[in-house]
Amino acid sequence: MSKKKKNGKFKDNLIARSEEAKTVRKIVAIIIISLLLILVIGGISGYLYVKSALEPVDPSSDENVTVEIPIGSSTSAIASILEENGLIKNDLIFRFYIKFKNESGFQAGEYTFTPSMTIDELIASMKEGRVIAEPVHTVTIPEGKTIKEIAQLYAEELSFTEEEFLDTVNDTTYIEQLIEAYPSILSEEILDPEIRTPLEGYLFAATYNFYVESPPVKVVVEEMLNKTASVVAEYQDVIRESNYTIHEILTYASLVEKESGSVEQRKKISGVFVNRMEEGMRLQTDPTVLYALGEHKDRVLNKDLEVESPYNTYYVDALPIGPISNFAESSLDAALNPEESNYLYFLHNDQGEIYYAETYEEHLQNREEHID
Repeated sequence: MSKKKKNGKFKDNLIARSEEAKTVRKIVAIIIISLLLILVIGGISGYLYVKSALEPVDPSSDENVTVEIPIGSSTSAIASILEENGLIKNDLIFRFYIKFKNESGFQAGEYTFTPSMTIDELIASMKEGRVIAEPVHTVTIPEGKTIKEIAQLYAEELSFTEEEFLDTVNDTTYIEQLIEAYPSILSEEILDPEIRTPLEGYLFAATYNFYVESPPVKVVVEEMLNKTASVVAEYQDVIRESNYTIHEILTYASLVEKESGSVEQRKKISGVFVNRMEEGMRLQTDPTVLYALGEHKDRVLNKDLEVESPYNTYYVDALPIGPISNFAESSLDAALNPEESNYLYFLHNDQGEIYYAETYEEHLQNREEHID
C-alpha cells in the first residue's frame, strides 16, 4: 500500500473518530443537562410540596377540633394524631419540622384546635399546655382597604410597625417567592414597575386570629394570601371561562368594592362597568382618581381627573393597571356575575343612594336633581 493511501486511510479514521467523539460529547452533554433539569425541577417541586405541607389545612375554618395527647406521646404519635384529625397536612413533614426547629417539651392533655392554625401555633400551644386554642390577637381587616391602611391596622394591634409591614410587602425578592408559592393567585403581572404595591388587592378582607404574641409580618401576609387563595378557588371555573386573568378580575372586584356598599349595588354597578367596556367607553370611576393621587378627598375636582396615572380610569382605557384596594367576596362575585341592564352611568348622593342612567342626558338630569 502506497504512503498516499495510508495517509488517506489515517485521515479518514481520524475524521471518523473526531465525529464519534463529538457525538459522545453531545450525548454526555444531553445527559448532564437532563440530570440537572431533573434536579432543579425536583428541588422546586420538593420545596413547594414542603411549603404547602407547612401551611394551615384550612385558613378560613373556625371549626373546633378536640384531640387527646396521651402522657408520654412521642413526636411521631403526636404528628399522627394531628394528621388524623385534619390539623396538619403531613405527619412526616411535621416531624422533620420539629426536629429542624429543635422543638420539644410537649405537654399531654386534651386540646381544642382549629384547622386554620399554623404549625408554629400548634407547637406553641402544646408546649405551653394551652388546651383551648384562644387567639392572642384578633384583627379584623375591613373591605375596601389599601395596603397602607392594612399596615396601619396591624401596627395598632401587633408588635411590628407600619413601616416594617410595608417594607416586607414591597420587597421584590419576597414577592418573587410568593409568586412561586401562590401560583393560583399571584403572577408576574404584579411585578410591573408601574404598580404601586405588588400585593395591593391580594390581602383579603376578613377577621384573622393569631395564636402567638408576636407573629412576624410574613406569617400575617401569608395568612391573608391563604384566605384569598381559598376564596378565589371557589370561582376558578368561572374565571377560566371569562376573558380575564386573575389579576384583572381582582382589579375589577376592587373597583366594584370601592363604588358600592351592598350586594345589590355591586352586581348592578358591575353591569354598568361591563356595558361601558363593551361600548368602548372609559370606566371613569372616582376611586381610581383618588388612588392615583394617593390621598383621600371628600370630592374629586375636575382638575384631579387629569392626573396621568395607569390607575386613573379617566386617563386610561378599561381597567387600571392593578387593584386599588382589597374586596369582599360579594364584590368578586359581582365582578364575575354582573347584573344585565342598559345603564351606562351612575352617581352617588351624600346618603349613599345610587342613581343610574342609560344616556348622558339622563345622567346630567340625575346630577342636577340629586347632587347639585
